[in-house]
Amino acid sequence: MPTHASRPHTARTLLILGVAALAFALGQTTLVPAFPELARALDTDASGVAWTMTGYLLAAAVCTPVVGRLGDMFGKRRLLVIALLAFAAGSIVSALGTVLWVVVSGRVLQGVGGGIFPLCFGIIRDEFPRDRVGRSVGLLSALAAIGGGLGLVIGGLVVDHISYHWIFWIGAIMGLAAAVAAQLLVPESPIRSPGRVDVRGAFVLAVGLTLPLIGISQAHIWGWTSARTLGLIASGLVVLAIWVAIERRTEQPLADIPTLVKPPVLMTNLATLLVGFGMFGSFILIPQLAEAPTSTGYGLGLDATGAGLLMLPGSLLMLVLGPFSGIIGSRLGNKVPLAAGSLIASLGLLLLGVAHGSAAEILLFSALMFCGIGLAFAAMPNLIMEAVPPAQTGEATGFNALVRSVGASVGTQVTASILTGSIAAGAVLPSSSGYTYAFAVSAGVAAVAALAAAAIPRASLQAHAHAPALDEMGAASPLGDPALAAERRR
Repeated sequence: MPTHASRPHTARTLLILGVAALAFALGQTTLVPAFPELARALDTDASGVAWTMTGYLLAAAVCTPVVGRLGDMFGKRRLLVIALLAFAAGSIVSALGTVLWVVVSGRVLQGVGGGIFPLCFGIIRDEFPRDRVGRSVGLLSALAAIGGGLGLVIGGLVVDHISYHWIFWIGAIMGLAAAVAAQLLVPESPIRSPGRVDVRGAFVLAVGLTLPLIGISQAHIWGWTSARTLGLIASGLVVLAIWVAIERRTEQPLADIPTLVKPPVLMTNLATLLVGFGMFGSFILIPQLAEAPTSTGYGLGLDATGAGLLMLPGSLLMLVLGPFSGIIGSRLGNKVPLAAGSLIASLGLLLLGVAHGSAAEILLFSALMFCGIGLAFAAMPNLIMEAVPPAQTGEATGFNALVRSVGASVGTQVTASILTGSIAAGAVLPSSSGYTYAFAVSAGVAAVAALAAAAIPRASLQAHAHAPALDEMGAASPLGDPALAAERRR
């Protein structure tokens, strides 16, 4: 462990890391209010524009553990700069794009920046004094939640008053500024952990996840029971089965399969997948519903700013409900807030499907949904950490974050495909019944998540000497930093 006496500029470092983390957090949500405008500008439908979110989430899911491991091997500051430059480059590509595939390609490149958060957490753990690690990690985690909420409003303001292109230009500016500042002002950690990067596992995983999503995105054209749709979904599942076999035989795998198949870990990850589906499915539905013209009979005719403001209260409530979830979990067990949160989210989604004819209804019921998701999301990493030994905390929680991104990707594609499939012949906008059905599907998935949470068995490793939400330095475990996990194994 390095001494901190010769590395005194922790406040300056934290400020730079905060800008880096905020850039990535904003990148997740600033585009959400712009979806209707993107669909018009890029001459596509809801299913097509959903790929701007899906490509971003998939790339982040696959690249986060890879970038984290590279940072452990070659230097966290060095890889942070590279991740920020990749994020900025992707932002520029999307800003210049005028056709869908170019914008999506830029978003995929932006997703490489998914390694920003674990790298920032690793730098804090390596460089900061012991008594500042926990607070600093907590601050960056809060920035992630706050940035997500602010992104909804900022994205709407930019679309309404400038152009959706500036959503990407803002990301590029923040990414480049943070990369330059990190290179010049953030010290490089001397800690290294030699090893291998499971590139083969990452590639096979990416293929296995992408094939079903392609089938789902085209289901409204091919049909949900067509040979092409079912064939792509089945092919993806086969590739994922092959990935599991490969990981079992890999010396330093992307994911430790024996740990992941433990019932507490497996059921928590299943619930995580399903909750992620419901949350990001709503990200597709609510903006398009709010911005649809009143002539449709269901739309509110709001601008992008108004759509973002409808979702802001719920996003901020998620930040408040996180600590409350921890209190419930410490008293009743963490599967209680996960199950309860999933049920609350399911109820909010169901009510949105039944009643979405006014701004008050959408604001109230979406806030209810976000409250449930806030309870559930905060409980997930604690459940994982209760179920695995300290040396596996980083990689296990990292895979949990990956699963959440996968659920989000599937949710965006399924709901977008349902909406697109509800467009009547000769019409250009989805029908009201399409929104009702899409919300109902998301509600059903969230309800199944509650059942999965209720079925989580008590972890045999629950009484670890380390507090479940803390690592040995007193820091909240940083969303599964693979670099920390590797260092613990040394």
